[in-house]
Amino acid sequence: MPRSLLRLSALLMALGLSACDDAPPPAFIEFTQAEPGDARAGGSTTVRKSDQNAFSLPSANLSPTRRLDFSVGNSFFRSPWVIAPSTTTARDGLGPLFNTNACQNCHIKDGRGHPPPTDAVNAVSMLVRLSIPNSPPYAKVIEQLGIVPEPIYGGQLQDMAVPGVTPEGKVRVDYTPINVSFKDGTVVELRKPILQITQLGYGPMHPDTRFSARVAPPMIGLGLLEAISDADILQNAGEQADKNGVIGRPNWVWDDALQKTVLGRFGWKAGQPNLNQQNVHAFSGDMGLTTRLRPFDDCTEAQTACKQAPNGNGTQDEPEVSDNILRLVLFYTRNLAVPARRDVESAQVLAGKNLFYQAGCQSCHTPKFTTTSNAAEPELANQVIRPYSDLLLHDMGDGLADNRTEFRASGRDWRTPPLWGIGLTQTVSGHTQFLHDGRARNLLEAVLWHGGEAQAAQQHVLSFNAEQRAALLTFLNSL
Repeated sequence: MPRSLLRLSALLMALGLSACDDAPPPAFIEFTQAEPGDARAGGSTTVRKSDQNAFSLPSANLSPTRRLDFSVGNSFFRSPWVIAPSTTTARDGLGPLFNTNACQNCHIKDGRGHPPPTDAVNAVSMLVRLSIPNSPPYAKVIEQLGIVPEPIYGGQLQDMAVPGVTPEGKVRVDYTPINVSFKDGTVVELRKPILQITQLGYGPMHPDTRFSARVAPPMIGLGLLEAISDADILQNAGEQADKNGVIGRPNWVWDDALQKTVLGRFGWKAGQPNLNQQNVHAFSGDMGLTTRLRPFDDCTEAQTACKQAPNGNGTQDEPEVSDNILRLVLFYTRNLAVPARRDVESAQVLAGKNLFYQAGCQSCHTPKFTTTSNAAEPELANQVIRPYSDLLLHDMGDGLADNRTEFRASGRDWRTPPLWGIGLTQTVSGHTQFLHDGRARNLLEAVLWHGGEAQAAQQHVLSFNAEQRAALLTFLNSL
């Protein structure tokens, strides 16, 4: 046996696993070496970068000419928009109500946002979704928006505004501790967020308002996720049907351009069908910018000053975000590359991978897909990728529930987030706060918050000793 496999065999045995040729077949896949292509998480698009800019590079297989469009799209993603009217006509029209003035402010270095510290003036890279319970009179609204917006404040709280317009409110997050114990007696203190909305600018909210705090997710590999076929996603849903308590379900959402219901795959609850619509709704909700698909400012009927404020629309009804700018931003967001995995042959990484499978984590965090041959960009076609997500909804239990529905997603449902690049969060974004609202301060806490369909996996992890926990985290940090 090669020396590297002997080292791995010894480590697996120390972790309570086995890599011996004559051992009985385990109940899970056993990895004694890296799989072919394991390091190339994004296939041929993968970049070999692991510094602060690891999430900001174009697909490795983009030609020099195509990289020019990527750079221009990057400039519109990174640079701030300004209030209208302005001499900077290509970037004016911010607001009247908004959360930030640049995409990059939320997606820090194209990475992950975080909840605001207690003394923050604005939440910036975390927003709060709003809605009221669904009811029959709102059937058409529910079909197209997936929710019933709060009547006065709309579907998203905006804590900033242009001069002359009152912000909708302020967001504060406090925490209460919850202790979880491992089988070996180790205690981990989790923190449960308590969301507070203060300084409401337009009077009280509906008494049954539902709130959902959401941090900005990483931007890498989105074009590859878009290039996974609907059939492959739905096949996973069929194969999972009540397998070991896991029941992945697709979200069916409204496509603004096609004017029909299609498969959802983007957002924390898979509430958006494609990247262009995701971008359009972010321009509208986060920055108050109009596009041809959403040509009106995000103001409700109660917000008269917002409705009367100047906008940055051009002549001949050109929206604030022109079709060309939207195209360039779409190209940029489709082609932000996934960085290569690190240390895939490491004995501890392989041991952690075995533990990941032993716990059943791969049931939802599907390791591998092959993108379609007719992807929106040729560089993204026919790529073997490793996102570690099924893009399906799963009931994650009461602990993570926001009690807010979104199309077919219930108040306990969340889409499985991709894990690729997760080990570079500290390097890129300067923190390690995970889950939809950033409550987990590290990857171990994120795992321990898993409930519902993931309860069995969480309980399995709670049986791990210190050495096994270290191996699991080493594997996750290699992704």
